[in-house]
Amino acid sequence: MSRIRHIDKLTDSRHLNMYELEARNRLDNPVDYFVASRAKEIEDLKISTHNLKPDGVIIYSLYGEQKDKVILVRQYRYAIDGYIYEFPAGLVDPGEDYKIAGARELKEETGLDFHPVNVDEMYEKPYFTTIGMTDECCASVYGYATGKVSKDGLEDNEDIEVVIADREEVRRILKEERVAIMCAYMLMHFLKDEDDPFAFLK
Repeated sequence: MSRIRHIDKLTDSRHLNMYELEARNRLDNPVDYFVASRAKEIEDLKISTHNLKPDGVIIYSLYGEQKDKVILVRQYRYAIDGYIYEFPAGLVDPGEDYKIAGARELKEETGLDFHPVNVDEMYEKPYFTTIGMTDECCASVYGYATGKVSKDGLEDNEDIEVVIADREEVRRILKEERVAIMCAYMLMHFLKDEDDPFAFLK
C-alpha cells in the first residue's frame, strides 16, 4: 500500500505553497513527490485534514433577458505566458461560505451581480482540480448575472477581460482558443442544452 512518511514545506507564499513528500509506493519503493497547495502549513494540507473544504469557487452564470449568454473571463496566466478562457473564479476566504464567495468574486472580477439558483449539493460540492499536482479543490455555483461590466474591483495582478458569449462565440472559443478544461466541459453543456443550459442540474 502506498503511503507518505514525511512532508517538508518548501515555500512560504500567500496564495500557493510547495510541499515535498517522502513516500513509499505500493511496492514499498521510495518516492519523492511534490504537491502545490493553498495550505499555509503542513497541518492544513488535505493530506493532514482529510476534509473537502473548498479552496476556491467557480461561477457558472448566464446573462441576458433570454439567458442565452454565458459570462467568461479571458485571463492572463503566468504558467502559459498568455491568455486563457475560464469561468470567473476565486479563493474562498477563511470562514466564508463558498456561495457568498462566488457572488463576491463575480462582482470583483466582472462588476456583475450574481443571483444563484438552488441545486442538489452534488453539483456544488468541492471537487479536486488537478490532483496530479495539487490538493486544491473548488466548489461550483450556478446562477444568473445582471448589471454592467466593470473592472473597478480587479486587483493589480489580475489581467482580465470580461466576455459575454452567445453560442456562436462559445463555438468559436472552443475551436480556436485556449480554454480551461472545467470551463470547456460546461461550455459543451451550454451548446447542447439550448432550451435550458442548466437542465443538467435538474
